[in-house]
Amino acid sequence: MKQLRIGILGAGGRSSIIQYWHKPNGNSVVVAAADISLTALEQFQQNVNQEAFVTTNYKEMLAREDVDAIAIFTPDYMHEEHAIAALQAGKHVYCEKPLAITIEACDRILDEWKRSGKHLMIGFNMRYMSMYQTMKEIIKSGVIGDIKAVWVRHFVGLGGYFYYHDWHGTAQNTTSLLLQKASHDFDVIHWLTDRYTTKVSAFGSLDYYGGNKPNDLHCPECDVKDTCPDVSMSRLTQCAFREEIDVEDNNMVIMELEGGIKASYMQCHFTPDYSRNYTFIGTKGRIENDDVNDKIHVKTRKSGSWQEMSDITYDMKQLPGTHGGADPRICEDFVNLILYDKQPLTTPFAGRMSVAVGCVATESIRSGGKVVAVDQGKHKEAGGNLFAFEDNVSV
Repeated sequence: MKQLRIGILGAGGRSSIIQYWHKPNGNSVVVAAADISLTALEQFQQNVNQEAFVTTNYKEMLAREDVDAIAIFTPDYMHEEHAIAALQAGKHVYCEKPLAITIEACDRILDEWKRSGKHLMIGFNMRYMSMYQTMKEIIKSGVIGDIKAVWVRHFVGLGGYFYYHDWHGTAQNTTSLLLQKASHDFDVIHWLTDRYTTKVSAFGSLDYYGGNKPNDLHCPECDVKDTCPDVSMSRLTQCAFREEIDVEDNNMVIMELEGGIKASYMQCHFTPDYSRNYTFIGTKGRIENDDVNDKIHVKTRKSGSWQEMSDITYDMKQLPGTHGGADPRICEDFVNLILYDKQPLTTPFAGRMSVAVGCVATESIRSGGKVVAVDQGKHKEAGGNLFAFEDNVSV
């Protein structure tokens, strides 16, 4: 295979990254799309490939022999159905995070992946951001010693706009936003520490969004749209204060990782600003990012060596492409995975484990904060190597 032919399942939202795959004169091309929205399909043909096959029945796309791989950008609760169907149809799969909304669904996908002999890649684009790749290398250098504690604060500015004006606001569709948003953060914690979470205790609540507004109320038709503090006049227009909303808008999670590393994660969806702040504390110092000002700070403690003589600040460079240059790089890795069997930065099991932490944290929240163990299941990676990738695949 010299050129990878990709079909898109879900032509809206996150599917914007297909711009990095559609290279008719290169090694990948987007040849098909499936979506229930005719408008989305029309826009796809206009903006990406006028000659592409489009359909409102995704199974028609899966049946095509001129489609080698499927990229899944549908709502979270549909990932299990779509990933399994694509693998059963003999297609390689790129699945946007989270892999699914339950641990059991993740395991069913991994079962099918193992049976299929095809590649499965998870859309953890934060592993491809220069900020976190740099932090990974600094930690590997040993300058902060052995990691013992991790603190993460996630301010989800515009959280209502992104997550409470549409299907994300109900547990039936998401389990909780600890899967949708925090799946990235749990994965980065696992990746940078090279350890998985073993047990969790968490607290959270719905303190701002939700309420007594009708479920069929949309912002453009609302009488108070001119004064509402969370109005949305874009494509996501369901009222953020409607009755059916039942997922927490702020959460605090305490984790213990393999090797006894302690980690905390805090997420809030009604903050005025957006930022992800990571701090990793080791036996020789600590590292902390500042994603607002594109900096990484390394501070060292008295250690009887040259390392105590100075602190270091890294200024991050701006790379071309969306999400700080991460999207073109993760798209390239998916193509290289299939065409050249080149190992990407993530694994299907890592996708499963980020969902597992979100699920057990949600269970803990809704049962009063009890400690819940995180089962790694039968797909556990050998030797604790978070970069391990199965090589029993066929192209």
